[in-house]
Amino acid sequence: MTINGSDILRNYGAFGVGERVLGLASEAEAAVAGTYENIRDIVTYNQLKVLDAFRQEKFSDVHMGQTTGYGYDDIGREKIESIFARVFGAEKAYVRLQISSGTQAIAAMLWAVLRPGDEMLSVTGRPYDTLMSTIGLGSGENDMSLASYGISYKEVELLSSGEPDLEAIKAAMTDKTKMVFIQKSRGYSGRRALLCSDIKKIADCVKQIKPDVIVAVDNCYGEFTEKTEPTQNGADLIAGSLIKNPGGGIAKTGGYIAGRADLVENAARHLTTAGLGSEVGPTLGLNGMIARGLFTAPQCVGECLAGAVFAAKLFELAGYVTSPSADEPRGDIVQTLTFGEPEKMKKFVGAIQSCAPVDSFVTPEPWDMPGYQDQVIMAAGAFVQGATTELSCDGPMKPPYIAYMQGGLAREQVKLACMLALED
Repeated sequence: MTINGSDILRNYGAFGVGERVLGLASEAEAAVAGTYENIRDIVTYNQLKVLDAFRQEKFSDVHMGQTTGYGYDDIGREKIESIFARVFGAEKAYVRLQISSGTQAIAAMLWAVLRPGDEMLSVTGRPYDTLMSTIGLGSGENDMSLASYGISYKEVELLSSGEPDLEAIKAAMTDKTKMVFIQKSRGYSGRRALLCSDIKKIADCVKQIKPDVIVAVDNCYGEFTEKTEPTQNGADLIAGSLIKNPGGGIAKTGGYIAGRADLVENAARHLTTAGLGSEVGPTLGLNGMIARGLFTAPQCVGECLAGAVFAAKLFELAGYVTSPSADEPRGDIVQTLTFGEPEKMKKFVGAIQSCAPVDSFVTPEPWDMPGYQDQVIMAAGAFVQGATTELSCDGPMKPPYIAYMQGGLAREQVKLACMLALED
């Protein structure tokens, strides 16, 4: 007997999804069938690329051993970093449990390059909130910021289309410009995520003006959403978190920095000390976790993308403003939905929480989250705290009340959450 999509969707009815929403969901599924195929093509390409990296580097059971203390001569750690470098098309990668967040990895990337008298130019507008204090844009005194060390900062906004403003970038660059900084993901903004083709345009543009300028990319949420990475499109450095895309929903902590070998080592020296750099850092028997996470990452990201595409189409059909649209190319795993009023946003975030495998009974409330200027509401019923490859949803409680949904290890969970949210 053939089972069609509508029959499968009726399984969701047992959870309280009514006929009207089931009908919209069936329409959404049919509309995005071609987009699902495009995602499967990206997943296949990246999965084979990752598998080949493990094969080329001759990864073995011996590389999943344990080191403690200083972690000198950890062959597993070194092998994993070689695999990461190969996957990202980089000279070197620094992959450590001791990096506890994407912001920490990005900050180390900045300190690896910038020195007193240099200038950092952000060409994607204001960076993510949690990076403000590192740059020196946060409120209050901060003698640990780039600004306090005499490193200046400028920014250029993207065009209204979301594309880089190359003319404005050219005009903003000076002899002092040492780093051009790109945030690939949208952050808490309404603009689209950048694609690697956008990053290549920026890199080509700035290198023509100043060949020694360093192009650095905050790659959080963007890994494996395309067939290439920023380091294969002109970026000198990238940084990200293992509890986002490259951890594959398996890594419990960690982060990475990859790119030009000397700059990666500088970041390692900042995080450890100048005389030790990347030579220290015990892995405590967790090499297997990081390696397995990377191996599953393309499939995991594919599920995240499929869930986001379904959410976009379902809520488009229901009359909501969504970004990106269901058929738009994606440079990150983030899906936004604009609600226009706080109560609708709170209800949507609550519906996401109710479909979590962890703390499904909890009702999210806005709170003063460290590093953010506005109160933030967050649904995060995840096995790993803060892991945005697991289904989560958050956003600042300010007009126009945009919810930022990301992740989803299984698209079925995302579908149920979105249908229940629309039902409510």
